[in-house]
Amino acid sequence: MKKLVLFFFFLSFFNGFSQEKKTEEKRIVEVSCGQCKFAMTEKKGCDLAVRIDGKSYFVEGTTIDDHGDAHADDGFCFAIRKAEVIGEIKDNKFVVTYFKLLPEKKK
Repeated sequence: MKKLVLFFFFLSFFNGFSQEKKTEEKRIVEVSCGQCKFAMTEKKGCDLAVRIDGKSYFVEGTTIDDHGDAHADDGFCFAIRKAEVIGEIKDNKFVVTYFKLLPEKKK
């Protein structure tokens, strides 16, 4: 019995370290073009990215073109915006299940 309890303890302990970061609640993050504004080099072209806790991730589940013209004056290639998101970091990407671009604050 002790061996079984010990086995489950170690299994749950190591499982906690191997899981990706999940977020089930809405959070506000910076969002922009990964290449133009966050200096990401893993892909070519312009792709949507979020910055969470100072680290940038390309987004899966929505694209840069789903939220207006990326090359407009207020577009993602020229501005870092805020968005309300729900998702998880998986394989070094942010897999979004909810994405709401927040209005820009007037200057």
